[in-house]
Amino acid sequence: MHYSIKASSISKNDAILSIKQSEIKFGTTPETADFLPNPAELFLSSFAACVLKNVERFSDLMNFEYAKAEITVSATRLEKPPRMDEINYELLIYSQDTSLNLELLKKNIEKFGTIYNTVQATCTIVGELKKVER
Repeated sequence: MHYSIKASSISKNDAILSIKQSEIKFGTTPETADFLPNPAELFLSSFAACVLKNVERFSDLMNFEYAKAEITVSATRLEKPPRMDEINYELLIYSQDTSLNLELLKKNIEKFGTIYNTVQATCTIVGELKKVER
C-alpha cells in the first residue's frame, strides 16, 4: 500500500494538510497555539485514528457489536532529543455484546495497527481498554 498527502504553509501564517477530499488546518505560529492542532497533536491523532479504525475492522472479524468507541491519548515529550517518549491511551468500547473479548481486541490492535506498530518501534505505549455497558 502507498499513502500520500500534501501540506502547505504561508510564512507567518498557519498550514493546511490536504488529504483526499479533506483539509485540516494546523498551527505553526504562536498566535494559533491555543486553538489549532500542532504537529504533536496531529501525530497523536493519527495514532488514535489507527486504533479506532482497528476497532471497526475487528468488530467484523471478531463478530462483536458496539455503539461507539472513544479514545483518549496523551504523551510525554522528551526535550533532548525532542521526541515522544511514552504514549498512554484509554479506549472505551460502548457495547452490550457479551462476546466482546477486550484482551483479544487489544492484542489485535497492537499486532495489526500500522501506525501503532510504527510508533511502538520508537517509544513505549501503555494502553487500557474498557467496556462501557449503556
